[in-house]
Amino acid sequence: MTAVDSTLHQIEGGNGVRIAVRTAGPEHAPAIVLLHGWAQSSAAWTAQLADPALTSRYRLAAVDLRGHGASDVPDPETGYSDPEAWADDIAAVLDLVGRPAILVGWSYGGAVVTDYLRSFGDTDLAGIVFVGASTEVGPNRPGAKVGTAMRSVVPYVLMEDLDVATRGFTEFVRGMAEIHLPGEVSQRVVGDALRVPWQVRKAVLRRDFDSSGVLALITVPTLVAHGRLDAVIDPSAAEYAHGKIPGAQLRWFDRAGHMPFAERTEEFDGMLLGFADQVFEQAQEGGRG
Repeated sequence: MTAVDSTLHQIEGGNGVRIAVRTAGPEHAPAIVLLHGWAQSSAAWTAQLADPALTSRYRLAAVDLRGHGASDVPDPETGYSDPEAWADDIAAVLDLVGRPAILVGWSYGGAVVTDYLRSFGDTDLAGIVFVGASTEVGPNRPGAKVGTAMRSVVPYVLMEDLDVATRGFTEFVRGMAEIHLPGEVSQRVVGDALRVPWQVRKAVLRRDFDSSGVLALITVPTLVAHGRLDAVIDPSAAEYAHGKIPGAQLRWFDRAGHMPFAERTEEFDGMLLGFADQVFEQAQEGGRG
């Protein structure tokens, strides 16, 4: 695995929760903020943080969501239900890296992007990328439709019993990617998942909200990227988001599952770099105007 030359920051997010952020790239460069999925961590973006094509031009900021990775773990009964708290976490990250920034939300990270938009709108954003994303949370929400890999392991991955949860997440990681992931990646996915307390895993999924109105109000350039073979978040969730967001682009990864940034890293990073170049150039032109 390529070594990552990054810096770890600890910042104060919503309700005083300490949020860990790992950055790579020039301090004053335009920022790309990377938000991981449910029961994962900022380590999901290891390949992107180590990509010199990205980090020579942009400041990448990979966030550990509340209750995940090296961030604080609020009370499961009260720390995850308030969308404004999630929004304040992301606002604090933008305070760290500067505005306007691109938000990249993978899986549950897409729902966190909508939390931010619900509170703050997109004035401080240059663009948005949804990657294998759920833009909503809750049963029967079209923006949160799950695939067979997710359905088959719930409720095992929500249980306290270590053996049951470990078997569940081992099966889960096998269904996340269309290709066989390297051992260090697949074991990290399982390890990061088990590091999240089981009560937090449940609390995060207990949320229930519609994002149709939020998506319809997006005005910045938006890219919806999804693996056609995604068995965690159904591809129909990407079609739903694309249909709601005015002017959104839809990019399919034909031979990828839920982790195109790990399965098709070169292709994904090229897509992200091209999108960033385009939207930051537009932001600069808008500022001059």
